[in-house]
Amino acid sequence: MALQYPKTFQIQEKFEKLSFRYGNQISEDSAISSCSTPSTPTSPIDFDIKIATLDDEQQVLEFLQKFFYKDEPLNAFMELITDEHPRCLDLEKFTLKDLDNGVNLLAIQNGKIIGVCLNGIIERDSNEDEFVSKDEKFSKIVKLLDYVAVESDPFQIYPGIDRAMVVKILSVDNSYRGKGIAKYLIAKTREIARYEGCGFISVDCTSHYTACAAKKLGFDLHYTLNYEDYKIDGKVVFKPEPPHKSVTVYTQRIY
Repeated sequence: MALQYPKTFQIQEKFEKLSFRYGNQISEDSAISSCSTPSTPTSPIDFDIKIATLDDEQQVLEFLQKFFYKDEPLNAFMELITDEHPRCLDLEKFTLKDLDNGVNLLAIQNGKIIGVCLNGIIERDSNEDEFVSKDEKFSKIVKLLDYVAVESDPFQIYPGIDRAMVVKILSVDNSYRGKGIAKYLIAKTREIARYEGCGFISVDCTSHYTACAAKKLGFDLHYTLNYEDYKIDGKVVFKPEPPHKSVTVYTQRIY
């Protein structure tokens, strides 16, 4: 499905004027390490939320390299990132290709990124430009994501809605988890989605932990594909370590 951003500049102007600052506001509804009740945060935190621009690309890349790329279950299973091969250029290109679309958010503390929420806007019956990866391992992941996008198609459960926001990556610095950062990133994503005329938000979860976070943030399970059921030529393609058993899609209606 194609991404379209007709209001990017209006969004940038509107939200740059807002003060997205949170101090002494703690929430347990955040990206957590399991589906169990998270521990109570021990200290308050101040941070800002800003819209990402191309000027942030290097810092976002470094954040993803440290907190997302290596630990994401499919990347880990395929050994995309190793000590011998610390970078996968197609993975980086895939995740950062729409960084300047006006709807990606960064949580910032003292000039440092402590959380990211990389988003996109999709429209009913639109076709996203195919991403062709020359990396044999990463191309398998791209094919799975394309398959899930077609099979899950969240527009089918919202027949009167033609525009939606998709959360592609939601990641928080390990040392800041449990402090409500994911909650506020999603809250601001919801505000922008509403402004953009989106009727719902969709989150694709390849990780058990991301699925738990989506559920705790009030999203409803829409689609599940067990990794053991995804086969090519009769062979299971992905066997990530437990507890990662499936790719799921969660949605939330915007009113």
